[in-house]
Amino acid sequence: MSSGARLCIVVGCFLLLSCGRLHAQMPFYTDDTATTDRGKFHVEVFEELDGLQSSQFPDLRQSTANIKMNFSPMKHIELDLDAPYIRISRASGSQSAGGIGDTDLGAKWTLRETPPDTDVTSFAASLYVEFPTGSTQEGLGSGLTDYWLNFIAQKPLSPRTRVNVNLGVLFAGNTSTGALGIRTHRGRVYTGGLSLLHDIRSSLTMGVEVYGGISDGAGSDRSQLQGLLGAQYAIRTGLSVSAGILGGRYGATPRIGGQIGISLDFPDAIGGR
Repeated sequence: MSSGARLCIVVGCFLLLSCGRLHAQMPFYTDDTATTDRGKFHVEVFEELDGLQSSQFPDLRQSTANIKMNFSPMKHIELDLDAPYIRISRASGSQSAGGIGDTDLGAKWTLRETPPDTDVTSFAASLYVEFPTGSTQEGLGSGLTDYWLNFIAQKPLSPRTRVNVNLGVLFAGNTSTGALGIRTHRGRVYTGGLSLLHDIRSSLTMGVEVYGGISDGAGSDRSQLQGLLGAQYAIRTGLSVSAGILGGRYGATPRIGGQIGISLDFPDAIGGR
């Protein structure tokens, strides 16, 4: 078992001691417009294992264990912190690598909610800054500080079905996470995502997604296009598990991969009860 997998299991077991509200985003890359309830922590822990494109040789596989923490200091505002542990397996004759990747700090603001029992489109925006905490020598970090602005829309199609649309622009840096993602030296990166989610029942959500990006600057792996099929199951209020399979084309995208994770809420995390 990889160090990343062990870290994921240990932290996940520890987090099971507490729980609040279900979030439907994981395992999808396309964000939704919801924010964490005011004064609460939302935590996601997941492990993704990807088989890389042949253009990434001698890199063969990448394992990413991520811990994402969200906190809402006020209604409709969410703050985010996440840092992945990355393990890259390389071909014989090349040294594999493992360690902390680049660290994200972000904020999301829900601009308009969808009123209950309506089909009104909701909107949100997020801004992320990624700091180069990963080793560039081992291929775990980009060595750049990234600035990423994302616009989010969610449209209910029925009481159980909804569409999420993301449009983003990376003003500086690149989208790489270890061996994956768009790497550009100069210029902007434009990203987009579309996901369709359906509640099979109150505890089970399934969905499909298409996500991609393209850079207008020089650099390797300038294009990204991938699809994902995923599901999330609520074990109880505020505690859910998720799984997904994904694949795509171009060097910035996994050839094939899978993800499994857990998400939960800490009710009244500040001040306690």
